[in-house]
Amino acid sequence: METKNQEQQQAESKVAEPQLEETSAAEGVSEEENLNQEEKLSAEVAELKEKYLRLYSDFENFRKRTAKERIDLIKTASEEVLKDLVPVVDDFERAFKAAEKEADTQKIQEGNQLIFQKLMKILESKGLKPMEDLIGQPFNPDTQEAITQIPSPSPELKGAVVDVVEKGYFLGEKVVRFAKVVIGA
Repeated sequence: METKNQEQQQAESKVAEPQLEETSAAEGVSEEENLNQEEKLSAEVAELKEKYLRLYSDFENFRKRTAKERIDLIKTASEEVLKDLVPVVDDFERAFKAAEKEADTQKIQEGNQLIFQKLMKILESKGLKPMEDLIGQPFNPDTQEAITQIPSPSPELKGAVVDVVEKGYFLGEKVVRFAKVVIGA
């Protein structure tokens, strides 16, 4: 019986040895695969990090460039308006020189009126509009600033604009200066 057990053990060990060799070979292959996968993953991670850094630096450059462009735009935004106003300044200088020599105040007044109309035309071309026909209209706190109240000269002017002290102006639809008005009480 012992010989049978020994023979059986020897047979089992011979069968087990190839299995051990197979498992160790399989483990070696899987270790190589694991190493290859780790190398691939680390290469992919490095590539993604590089892409991220490039994208981040591109975004930072874009942000800095747009901030600089915005500052330049703000600095030069009024350039066009100023170029259009310089001829009006020239006209005023010529009017002052002419007023020194001219005795007729009517001509001086006409010249000043022409310069004023030219200035208003330039401002209107840039979108500036004066608030018109405020007297007799109800007080509107969105576009007007009440300076004072006086007794209403007539019942229909109660709570309405009686006088305009300073004109108000719109730039497009936005109020750039509120009209200063007197209200009837």
